Amino acid sequence: MTLAMRHTTRDLRRRNRAALLSLIYHQGAASRVELVRASRLSSGSVSNVVGDLVNDGMIAEVGSEDSDGGRPRALLRVRPEFGKVVGVDIGETHVQVGLFDWTLRRIATTTFGIAETSLEPEAVAWMVSAGIAKVSAEAGVDPGSLLGVGVGVPGAVQPTGTGTAVHAPTLRWSGVRLDKMLEESVTVPLYIDNCARTLGQAEMWRGAGRGASRSVVALLGVGIGAALATGPDSRESTSSTSEWGHTVIMAGGAPCRCGSRGCLEAYVGAEAVLSRYAALAGGEPIEAVGTEARLAELAARAAGPGPAASVLETTAEYLGIGIANLVNLLSPDRVVLAGWVAEVIGPQILPAVRAAARRHSLPYLYDQLQIQLGELGTDAVALGAATLPVVQILSTGELPQSR
Repeated sequence: MTLAMRHTTRDLRRRNRAALLSLIYHQGAASRVELVRASRLSSGSVSNVVGDLVNDGMIAEVGSEDSDGGRPRALLRVRPEFGKVVGVDIGETHVQVGLFDWTLRRIATTTFGIAETSLEPEAVAWMVSAGIAKVSAEAGVDPGSLLGVGVGVPGAVQPTGTGTAVHAPTLRWSGVRLDKMLEESVTVPLYIDNCARTLGQAEMWRGAGRGASRSVVALLGVGIGAALATGPDSRESTSSTSEWGHTVIMAGGAPCRCGSRGCLEAYVGAEAVLSRYAALAGGEPIEAVGTEARLAELAARAAGPGPAASVLETTAEYLGIGIANLVNLLSPDRVVLAGWVAEVIGPQILPAVRAAARRHSLPYLYDQLQIQLGELGTDAVALGAATLPVVQILSTGELPQSR
């Protein structure tokens, strides 16, 4: 057999292995017959690949299902204990590190608060390294045995010749080589991506985006982002709309920290909402310390009539306009509002957001739309970041090489 033929055979087997592993992972459980039907591979190819995956400890037989007139079919499922992954959420108010099994069940979490948005990259890198060490020790896991570490950052991630560079205006980062800062403490494969994209992937895989064919997952925090997820199986998301917060909704409007005016973020970002309340006459000063705690106090006051309720009503209108722009441009069938701000004020403003989005959207596009809150809570971005090493394994069917 020639070298070219060996490469072709190896590549074909790798593709078949990746396809079947992905099917089993996302479907939850499948029989060999179902895999043959879904993959369109021969029964012999499926049996060979399944045997390899079982031998490698990635999947196992877990019971059976009845068949039509024949003996019960064995069901295959991924083995959660095959390995562990870490997901890191570098936010504007905190750094959260989560340890998950590779089916994304949470095992341990730790969070570091951030007192200022201009935190130095070296300090963030220290928090990430310390967090990985802490959750690994809590679970009795060797950090060197992890399948990988994924990191979500509030900015753009651009490839360089030797890695990636992070541009995060909200943290005042420009071209930060976070990967280089972590290379001594993280010896397993490291993946860094935009936090809106990781959040989107988490909600599509495990949350409110499941079953949608074209979904926008919005990240609401101090900053505003969004990820567009497409495809009949909704397993992949892109960050093509991640700068949604800097689309202009009012010409010459409120100044935005990006340098422009009238951006969506300048009206629905957490600091913008709090500033609008502070500028209103008749509102009692907020006593809590920290952005998240202050917004939670505002939400509690908005339970009754008054300035706080008025501020949230205005916020809902602006957010509805921003969603309508997405609807008219991208025609999604679902918009998911996630992130910590959505968790704090989302239940109160969701009806008003839907009403505003309906008013500003084209009717035939809005009629096919669902707007709902995220389901994954405060660790959604970390969970989404943990999907990054999982995606790599599923795309190749094999473990990546350590760094």
